[in-house]
Amino acid sequence: MNIIKLNAIPSTNDFLKNLCSTQPTENYTVVMAENQTKGKGQRGNTWKSESLKNLTFSILTRNSFDDKSSIFDLNIAISISIIEAFEHLKIPNLNIKWPNDILSEGKKISGILIENTLSGQKTISSIIGIGINVNQTHFENLPKASSLKNITQKEFDKEEIMLEIIARIKNNHFLVLDNKSDILWEYYHNYLFRKDVPSVFEDSNGVKFMGIIKEVLRNGKIQILLENNDLKAFDLKEVQLIY
Repeated sequence: MNIIKLNAIPSTNDFLKNLCSTQPTENYTVVMAENQTKGKGQRGNTWKSESLKNLTFSILTRNSFDDKSSIFDLNIAISISIIEAFEHLKIPNLNIKWPNDILSEGKKISGILIENTLSGQKTISSIIGIGINVNQTHFENLPKASSLKNITQKEFDKEEIMLEIIARIKNNHFLVLDNKSDILWEYYHNYLFRKDVPSVFEDSNGVKFMGIIKEVLRNGKIQILLENNDLKAFDLKEVQLIY
């Protein structure tokens, strides 16, 4: 496994994408940065991270899917890998907020951004960006953010956490490639934030409504039971949970 450690770059995802486009790159190549100045998150948001305090890295995986709808299996595998690593570290009250924010005690401690590129008829190369709030203690104007240190009152070794996560990604990625992802989906739903709990949502037009999360479908859409008892599936751009 090739691990590239850098001091300050705009984005580990962009660095790894450029590396893959210019030279042969080993599967599971990792790019880690002490300071990521233009990290990317879901919905076009930025991932803000205090220099030297947190863990920001990207990992390359190559995937063969019989059906493109199985792409979300990789998202499930990565989410579960981080959950497993955090459980090993005894981080309490863990949840996955759809699609892949990792929460502890209702606060966001980790985010994932997966960027896929079709590199063959059935082969997809994925750049998986992972950000983890590790030893940062102050989050200005981010009331829903926390860190491993804030939650446990302990200082953590960032590289040890990264290696733990990478080992689990390899194991769970193998389950996906071997068409054994059902166990990961079950695990994912066990940790799904606010599943079966009445919640407030906001649609793409800014309209708020009540609903109950029932499950995440294989194509990655979230299925919500509406007040009129209709089940409706939404994709990431169509709805967000208000909490």
